[in-house]
Amino acid sequence: MKIGLQVPSFTWPGGDAAIGPTLAGIAETADAVGFDSLWVMDHFYQIRGVGRPEEPMLEGWSALAFMAAHSKQATLGLMVGGVHYRQAGLWAKAATTLDVLSGGRSYLGIGAAWNEEESHGLGFPMPPLGERFEMLDETLQIVHAMWQGERGSGAAFSGRHYQAERLLNSPQVIAKPHPKILIGGGGEQKTLRLVAKYADACNIFGGPDQLAHKFSVLRERCAEIGRPFDEIERTNLGQVDVTQQTPAEILESFRSRAAVGVQHFIVSMTGVDDIRNIETMGRDVIQQVHAIEPKAI
Repeated sequence: MKIGLQVPSFTWPGGDAAIGPTLAGIAETADAVGFDSLWVMDHFYQIRGVGRPEEPMLEGWSALAFMAAHSKQATLGLMVGGVHYRQAGLWAKAATTLDVLSGGRSYLGIGAAWNEEESHGLGFPMPPLGERFEMLDETLQIVHAMWQGERGSGAAFSGRHYQAERLLNSPQVIAKPHPKILIGGGGEQKTLRLVAKYADACNIFGGPDQLAHKFSVLRERCAEIGRPFDEIERTNLGQVDVTQQTPAEILESFRSRAAVGVQHFIVSMTGVDDIRNIETMGRDVIQQVHAIEPKAI
């Protein structure tokens, strides 16, 4: 089983000036102790459930590029990107840039988005949800075309939301056949159909019972188009607190996900700015996580 680390908050001791050095230490330490992946959210305001809108929030691709420079092995991605925050071609170029500069360690995490407050606050258009799903479909078509061959398909694209005259991508991605496309969300009629059609990974919220159901639906969506279900990496988000939980308790949360087929459990850590907590995960948890075999489903 794989283990990822999501950093959802940058409210740390030392204020804004300390964010860079602290994030560098987090990325370096997490990479060194064996985390398989590093993630940040794609938000401009801090989200409800984590903090107040006024709390520090970094732009996602820039933060990932910084973390790439402070790591060597872990893959890096947005958990997950809001499709309407960038034009379709920019999604492909941003993920390509991170992939090239990191030596092939980029994910493209993307979804239909939800945060009206930050969109309206900063002047981003916020189309209705149905339109955002159409935008997501077209964006994924463009990304796949730009990741074809040595320099992209070179073809034109004409959709309802995007028009492009030449889908050129130079430099081309290093990861083969291309960086994993991860779609976030568990909607059974639209999101999981897009996962089956375009994605290499999915991130679905919830505990074991909900995950088991959603994976069953995803299998159905794959069968509808004749795609092997096992081609899609199954990920889930959770939280750990090494100051309050024992290693056995933390490992049980991984085993409960693995038992329903989760292959990559991504966690937010309480006190992640204290690298001793990351070192504790490396010493007491990560090796055992890597020994867990997710259930074949």
